[in-house]
Amino acid sequence: MSATPNGVRASSLDAAWTKSQHSTAEGNCVEVAHLTDGSIAMRNSRDPEGPALIYTAAEMAAFLAGAKDGEFDHLV
Repeated sequence: MSATPNGVRASSLDAAWTKSQHSTAEGNCVEVAHLTDGSIAMRNSRDPEGPALIYTAAEMAAFLAGAKDGEFDHLV
């Protein structure tokens, strides 16, 4: 479990945020960052001061594997 709580203000994290190359000019994107405790933060790029969702590396790996396998294609 992460030492960083879900919903923490994203701008309060000492993190280098990365945005996907697939992001659009309209701001339809999320950003992710590694945290010092090994967890991964995710934020809405349109609201960099807003809340960050915090995931363990295992949780993010499971989500990415599902996305790569097309498990969530029905959502878009």
